[in-house]
Amino acid sequence: MASATDRPRRLLLAVDAPSLLHRNHHARRHTRLRDRTGRPAWALHGMLRQIIESIDAFAPDAVIFGLDDRTASVRRDAYPDYKAGRAEKDPELVDQLDRAGALLDALGLATLTPPGLEADDVNASAATWAETNDWDCVIITSDRDSFAHISDHTKVLRLIDGGIHGSPLLTPARIKMMYGVPADRYLEFAAVRGDASDNLPGVPGIGEKTAATLLSHIGSMHEVWADVEHDEGRSVAAALDAWGAETGGRRIGATVVKRLSAPGAREVYEFNLRMMAGRTDLDLGLTPDVPGSPGLLPLDIQRVERVVGHLNMEATTALALRVLTGDPASVPRG
Repeated sequence: MASATDRPRRLLLAVDAPSLLHRNHHARRHTRLRDRTGRPAWALHGMLRQIIESIDAFAPDAVIFGLDDRTASVRRDAYPDYKAGRAEKDPELVDQLDRAGALLDALGLATLTPPGLEADDVNASAATWAETNDWDCVIITSDRDSFAHISDHTKVLRLIDGGIHGSPLLTPARIKMMYGVPADRYLEFAAVRGDASDNLPGVPGIGEKTAATLLSHIGSMHEVWADVEHDEGRSVAAALDAWGAETGGRRIGATVVKRLSAPGAREVYEFNLRMMAGRTDLDLGLTPDVPGSPGLLPLDIQRVERVVGHLNMEATTALALRVLTGDPASVPRG
C-alpha cells in the first residue's frame, strides 16, 4: 500500500480572472455575444471557456480565482502614478469585470477580492498556500508579475495568443532560459528593470541585460548593494569586467557601479520591490478537507447548467457539464 509520501501532491489552480477577462474582451469583442438578458458576455464566456479547458487539462483538486478590488488600491495610494497611462477601460469590459465574481460564486467556485489589492496578490498567496499545505500550484495569467512565484512546485501558464493549449507552462528552467536569472531572483530582476505596464521605472541606466548579468554572476541584489555601499562596488565591477572579457564584451564594471551608486538608485529598486511583491499571507478561505466547500471539484450539475447556460452558448454549457461536474453523461436540457 502506498504511503502518504508516495501519493501525488494535490493541485491548486489559481486563476487571474481580470487578466483573462481583458484578453477575451479584446479577442472576442467582434462576436458581440450577449447573455440571456441581453448584456455583453463575450469576455465572460471566453474567460469561462478557458477556465473549463484548464480544468480539463490539469485536473486540479481545487480552484481559486483572484479578482481586483476596483474601488481602492493600496499601491495607488502609495504611488498615484501606478498603472498611469493605460487606456481607459471600455464600459462593456467594465460591466463584465463587475459581474465576473458573481458568476464564479454562483457556480460554486472560490473567489477572492482582497481589499485594496489585486488578483496578483491572490496568486502570490495561492503559491504560498500550496507550498505550506504540500500541494502543487498552477497560476493562470497573461501578466508577468506571477513569474516571481515560480518554483519546483508552482508553475505559471502564461496565456498568449494560442489560448490554453498554445500557451507556455513556465518552470524555473524556462524562466532561467528566458531571462537569464534564477526563478527565485525574478522579483529582484524585475525591480531593477522596472515595469512599463505598471508605470514603474527601473534603476536609471540599468537595462534588462545588465540586471540579468548582475543577478546571474554576482548574486542577489542584497549582495550587490552591500558591495556598492561598503566597498565602492569593487567586487561588482571586477565580476562584470571578468564576464565581459569572457564573452568578448565591453568592460562595463565602472559604469554600472556609477549608476548603482547614483543618488536615489537603491531607493528606486526598493520601492519597486515593495510595489511588485505580491501579498503571500491572504486567507484564501480554502477548506479542501470539507466536502462541498467553494473551489472544490466536482460542482453541482444543476448549478453548472443554470449558470453557464445563462451565457447562451450551448456548446460551452455541454463542456462545462462534462468537465466541472465529473459526470460524462451530463447534457444540457433544452
